[in-house]
Amino acid sequence: MKVQWLAHATFLIQTDNLRIITDPFEPNDLNLPPITEPADIVVRSSSDDIAHAHIDTIPEGFELVTATEIVDTGKTAKGVDFTAVWSQESIIHKEVARDNAMYYFELDGIQITHMGDVGNALTASQLDALQGTDILMALVGGPPTIELADLKTVIETIQPKVVIPMHYRIPGPKFFMRPVSDFISQYPTDMVKVFDTTTAEYQQDTLPASTEIHVLQPMITNPDG
Repeated sequence: MKVQWLAHATFLIQTDNLRIITDPFEPNDLNLPPITEPADIVVRSSSDDIAHAHIDTIPEGFELVTATEIVDTGKTAKGVDFTAVWSQESIIHKEVARDNAMYYFELDGIQITHMGDVGNALTASQLDALQGTDILMALVGGPPTIELADLKTVIETIQPKVVIPMHYRIPGPKFFMRPVSDFISQYPTDMVKVFDTTTAEYQQDTLPASTEIHVLQPMITNPDG
């Protein structure tokens, strides 16, 4: 399985016969080039956040999964079972905290969890729901998404094999996000692997024995900032 970070909260996850794109962004809002990669499935954490739910630039032909719509029911798309966990934007840093949802699914025996756009410390029930996560796509840019101290609690509680940072400062977006260095500086250096590529490959039987942080390079940036 290949995991490629496109930018922001958007990943392209590929197996031999499937392509999944997560939380696609609106390019003008983020000051980034558009996402034009084809996909079999597009999964997004809500339908009303243009930084996480914009599907118009992705070529037609994909099946759409909107996490806020499947919290109670789940959904199977092209043989993949998606489960969603209700969450909200920050109730402290947002005047109106919109709903979104974290979500997880399994490919090639690996459970992948995407944190959507959650802005608050997770409850015990939310943490319970995320147990079993192998790869956690983690929001590390700070408020209005989850505080880094609260994210550390998530990681220590669910103990994923791999944490892939997302939603942090890169060339392009104008709104404030913390740099990835603020996140990785909280962890021992031997726990952190910084890749010089946009993509990492994973197999269920070769995942790390204990949690590692894998920092990928974004495929999409705006060099003009």
